[in-house]
Amino acid sequence: MEHGLRVAIAQALDADVVRSSPLGGGDVARSYRAELDDGRVVFAKTHLAPPPGFFLTEAAGLRWLRDADRVAVPEVLAVADGGGPDEPGPTAMLVLEWIDEDRGARPDDAEFGRALAGLHLAGAPCFGREDRRPTGSRSLPNDPVPTWAEFYADRRLRPLARMALDADAVDPAVVVDVERIADRLSSFGAADEAPARLHGDLWSGNRVVDRSGTSWLIDPAAHGGHREFDLAMMRLFGGFAASAFAAYDDEHPLADGWEQRVPLHQLAPLFVHAIKFGGSYPAAVARAVAALNRR
Repeated sequence: MEHGLRVAIAQALDADVVRSSPLGGGDVARSYRAELDDGRVVFAKTHLAPPPGFFLTEAAGLRWLRDADRVAVPEVLAVADGGGPDEPGPTAMLVLEWIDEDRGARPDDAEFGRALAGLHLAGAPCFGREDRRPTGSRSLPNDPVPTWAEFYADRRLRPLARMALDADAVDPAVVVDVERIADRLSSFGAADEAPARLHGDLWSGNRVVDRSGTSWLIDPAAHGGHREFDLAMMRLFGGFAASAFAAYDDEHPLADGWEQRVPLHQLAPLFVHAIKFGGSYPAAVARAVAALNRR
């Protein structure tokens, strides 16, 4: 762990780092397990050149999810965004309570499904974020709007389609088709649901299972959105048992046709992956868009 991060943690937590070890994972930040001289163990990560509001946004999202008191979310112990390359300031960092992860533990997916339903039922004041902070690696806009159709069209699909076009990740014809989808989102059903309190990036890598089998949520792109978005993200890369979805539906019954809308909600993360990673994702975007336009 670099000296600046050690000093920043000591100042924020009034305890010195006596031992640290680097952790894997993440594509933009460096993460560590840190032992403090007061006996605490914490998770800490830093970023050499964070975008404005990088860690403050993540910290706000974690606190908002934790405030619902329905799913386990690590406590934010300290946060600072740094001053940037031209404005020296504190070391950029996010320090969280340590989760005693057990990669071999079998998660209680039914309990997680019920907890996620409770998180969504905690609700949100709007679609987007009241603080207007953008989220995610693409800094997607979260300016609040009153309806899901407006949010998903103008804060997700249209911006992502333009980014993908600028990155030569999709054909211009795909963008035209996305515009058609964005214009008729209400026709797919369940567009009138109230905003849910979303994690916003709920793939299995952002679910940590501790030694008791309890699921914890980390690395959110938190915002008010359609609850089916989190469920669709859970199905995009797998890692969640069928019992999670069944328990969710028992706790907070889903609208008719929700499984047919999964590809619609997966379109946004597919765009993000096409922009960031290329590979097979541009073709996956094109197939999804073509299928949605046939509906």
